[in-house]
Parts: sequence; C-alpha cells; structure tokens
Amino acid sequence: MHRLVASLCLAALLGGPALAAGRPDTRTLTCAAAKALVAREQTVVLASGETAYETVHLDSGICENGESGEPAFMPTADETHCLVGWRCVQRSSDGSSSH
Repeated sequence: MHRLVASLCLAALLGGPALAAGRPDTRTLTCAAAKALVAREQTVVLASGETAYETVHLDSGICENGESGEPAFMPTADETHCLVGWRCVQRSSDGSSSH
C-alpha cells in the first residue's frame, strides 16, 4: 500500500496523465501478454486508463506487514476482468482488507 500511495503522490507532482502514459496499458495487451509481463517483471506498474494505474505483483507474498494480497483484475484487449497478478491492500484493524 505504501508503494501505491507513493506512486500516486509522485504522479500528482509530475502530472498524473503524462506519467501514466509511460506505463504499460493493459487495455492494449491481451490477457496472456499482461500476465507474461507481470511474470517477467515480478512487480510492475500497469495502467488501465488515462490516469488509472497500480502496482501489480506476481506473488502476494511480497506484501508487507499490515497488508494482504488481493487478486488484481484489470481490463485487457480480450477480457474485461483479466487476473494479471496480485495487489497489496492495507488490512484494517479487524483483519479484513481495505482499499
């Protein structure tokens, strides 16, 4: 979660849409290609829109204490909900995940 917040802050400082444009856009990739990219890079920031992007990991085990892994579904050229990898989300005090 800390990485996502840092990425969003950096995007705001540097002009979000311009920064997001440099990230691989899942909407232009097939589901298989997006999955292969995550498998190759292990951790990658993927765009799913002009200003929508997030860090996706190959394995949920990379999440830090206080975070849990959650499936990362993103739109691709051939699927509306492609499971490309895992995102880390902050756990709330009751142990459930929150965004």
